[in-house]
Amino acid sequence: MKVIFLADVKGKGKKGEIKEVPTGYAQNFLIKKNLAKEATAQAVGELRGKQKSEEKAHAEMIAEGKAIKAQLEAEETVVEFVEKVGPDGRTFGSITNKKIAEELQKQFGIKIDKRHIQVQAPIRAVGLIDVPVKIYQDITSVINLRVKEG
Repeated sequence: MKVIFLADVKGKGKKGEIKEVPTGYAQNFLIKKNLAKEATAQAVGELRGKQKSEEKAHAEMIAEGKAIKAQLEAEETVVEFVEKVGPDGRTFGSITNKKIAEELQKQFGIKIDKRHIQVQAPIRAVGLIDVPVKIYQDITSVINLRVKEG
């Protein structure tokens, strides 16, 4: 019996795959536990449509990611921070992922999730700093920060 897997089943198939499995196994286990459904013409058509829409969404996300990368890598895209600095040259507060994301949104209108900004430790130094950011899957870029004494 041909089935469409609705979830990953170890040793049998991954979600979205169409495979031939024994009828008893399909009816008594896979279909009962909603791990798969019978591969009728309608179900296969739905699956193909869903896969096409996912590919289209993926392509849109890649295009959007590349546009954001181009914006970030432009020379004029430097996120400015004005912080109070102590006598030792370190800032009183630290600049975190959240602050960077907020300032990027405020200054340039670029929306990036704070979890994608890859700061190893909160920034406490003054000067120009490059911060890596993962925009989408394999699209990465660098955010230029300028921390000034305030």
